[in-house]
Amino acid sequence: MSYRSFLYIGILFWTCLVISCKKKKNVTTAFYYWKSNFNLNVQQGDILKQTAHNTLYLRFFDVSWNDHYHNAFPNAIVNFSQQTNGLQITPVIFVTNKTFENIRSEAIDSLAIHCNALVNHIAQKQKINYKNIQIDCDWTLSTRDKYFSFLKSFKKINQHFLEATIRLHQVKYKETTGIPPIDKGILMFYNMGKVNANLQQPNSIYNNADAQKYISYIPQYPLQLDVALALFSWSVQIRDGKVIQIYGNIGEKELSNPINFKQSGNAYCAKKSFFLNGIYIKENDNFKLEKIDLNMLTMAVKQLIPYLPPQKNRTIIYYELANLNLSKFNTQTLSQISADF
Repeated sequence: MSYRSFLYIGILFWTCLVISCKKKKNVTTAFYYWKSNFNLNVQQGDILKQTAHNTLYLRFFDVSWNDHYHNAFPNAIVNFSQQTNGLQITPVIFVTNKTFENIRSEAIDSLAIHCNALVNHIAQKQKINYKNIQIDCDWTLSTRDKYFSFLKSFKKINQHFLEATIRLHQVKYKETTGIPPIDKGILMFYNMGKVNANLQQPNSIYNNADAQKYISYIPQYPLQLDVALALFSWSVQIRDGKVIQIYGNIGEKELSNPINFKQSGNAYCAKKSFFLNGIYIKENDNFKLEKIDLNMLTMAVKQLIPYLPPQKNRTIIYYELANLNLSKFNTQTLSQISADF
């Protein structure tokens, strides 16, 4: 073999190797499960296995503030109607911001101790051997110090890899809201707009214009970021120009009934007063349907990806499995979305 041929083959080999390395990405897919009763049906179990290799972020309990007792209490503790064998579970604790608005600084260590004890009690009872744990809290400037103190205390006690959710406003205003003392952040790329009574207002779960206000700040965020994406819809009940409630159990199927509602775009006006799924609906109540479909999910991902810094390992977590519309999202579509990262 001539020197020129040897050199050519060598260059070709290294070029192919470099291209291969550049293309190789380590992306994991996972789902959130947020219901208080853990009970996967066959279809949910199948998509969890086929799309996410049984990787699940399971909400163990909430922590909220009780005004009567002036203390923080766990509630909505998960109940298991089936075994979790074969699942790779990361426990999630949701803590209300109100908890940190009211708790005394000297009680934070105690809160961390009790949260850790309850997590481990649930995990041991269900034989869940977890490696990571996630805290979900929409903290603000006024609660930053207490929340960060809680994270430090919890990390010291729990001694597992600690993750926490990061909202877009916390990315943009990181100089004031601060950087949480954690091992990795979960960027919530949804719920970026304000829920209000304006029927013409863009979708508050995701819309391009609201997202654009924040995404340019993502590359400067000093934590590694996994990504949480929305797969849900909800309806906003509006009466006399005011938001009454948000419902996850009143969707397009219920609102599309022409006997009960008159539709105008994504707005539905009640023709009469009646009860729906145990909820009182008054004549002329308006419902604004906000939903995420495949086209909107694809648009969100395409908007986000250019602003995500390179990362050796990234997890894409879909919210959430318990209420997933399997007619709109399946293994093939979600696997492709994750692969785009």
